[in-house]
Amino acid sequence: MTTMRTRYGAAAVSILAWTALILQAWLLLRTTLDAGGSVGGAFVVFFGYFTILSNLFVALTAGADAFRPGSRLSSPSFRGCATTAIVLVGLGYHLLLREIWDPQGWQWLADNLLHYAVPLAALSYWLLSPPMRAALPASAPLWWAAYPVAYLVYVLIRGELLDSYPYPFIDVSELGYPRVLLNAAGLSLAFVVMGALLRLRAR
Repeated sequence: MTTMRTRYGAAAVSILAWTALILQAWLLLRTTLDAGGSVGGAFVVFFGYFTILSNLFVALTAGADAFRPGSRLSSPSFRGCATTAIVLVGLGYHLLLREIWDPQGWQWLADNLLHYAVPLAALSYWLLSPPMRAALPASAPLWWAAYPVAYLVYVLIRGELLDSYPYPFIDVSELGYPRVLLNAAGLSLAFVVMGALLRLRAR
């Protein structure tokens, strides 16, 4: 019974994340095409956001937990990394980004799903159905931090090629590399701290 409840919870988180992603993809595609852009260009923008990649990470890990328990993608380590990432997405948006724009209509809904609903659902699922602590060594949060570091490398290379950065705090053209790297170090430290806190909740 407990196992089935856990799988239902994981399925609900996955469905919520996929709903948010599909809605945001549709909105971005529509806006891009209306402005004369291309489908390819829309998805280059779409996959430039840590928010999108982290929601996708949650959708995949929660889906694996629901429908393929025991698979590598449903492992405590992958699940912990995804949960850490999405919780920081919610906190980062609330503290750093929500004041700089004012989404309306369907975009408001997509934003709230991506930045609040999915993070809260993933966190609730972790707190209510935590993995075994034995499966998460103390070094796990350090290994999880490879994800935001890899994202930073990707987004900086992407920024050099496209002269476009998805977030103001990593905009090299405005801030320069020293400030961006300092910001990135702070966010990576926050990632490790959040991961450590989540690990404490493991059984």
